[in-house]
Amino acid sequence: MQLILLGAPGVGKGTQAKQIGKEFSIPQISTGDILRSAVHENSELGKKVKAILESGQLVPDDIILDIIQKRLSQNDCQKGFILDGFPRTILQAQGLDKILSQMAIPGIKVIEIYVDELEIISRLTSRRVCSNCGRDYNLRLNSPPADGKCLKCGGIIIQRSDDEEHTIRKRLKVYREQTEPLIEFYRKKKKFYRIDGLLPIDEVFLQIRKIITQK
Repeated sequence: MQLILLGAPGVGKGTQAKQIGKEFSIPQISTGDILRSAVHENSELGKKVKAILESGQLVPDDIILDIIQKRLSQNDCQKGFILDGFPRTILQAQGLDKILSQMAIPGIKVIEIYVDELEIISRLTSRRVCSNCGRDYNLRLNSPPADGKCLKCGGIIIQRSDDEEHTIRKRLKVYREQTEPLIEFYRKKKKFYRIDGLLPIDEVFLQIRKIITQK
């Protein structure tokens, strides 16, 4: 079971990927998480991408494709995997096709979760995260404690720089220009599906589940 989840930042791809991964015991592969981990660890890769992430731009394709190929080769991907927010460009999609062909992985399904941009901006500017353990909070749905300390570990709750409005608008502009063309790219492959991301989280999950279990 192989799946690509597409959609602009903030549509809920990560939330759905976690649920799918738990349901079917397959890994969620998020290039964003991999890159943020590298930045946190101050690795050589992290140093290269830190400025790019903070400016809202996309990491170069050669770095991303190398990360993906190494990740898909790991043992936990044998039963399947979920690519969360990757590919982001036509060139990445073409590079992924080559990787999948080399690995003899056919028939990957592509699901886009769609949400209007104004709603995305509202969602992301409301997001907060513990700087220590990474637990998520949201000013609209799951407000952090008044003292600004994480309920799980006591760490300081912050707004990530890539959740600030000016950065979000840059990320959405990049998405429109570079990622939206992927929709037509995958439509032609006859394995493309679109889901309304404004539906309740459980309903979005049920629709995804139905798509990935049908033959």
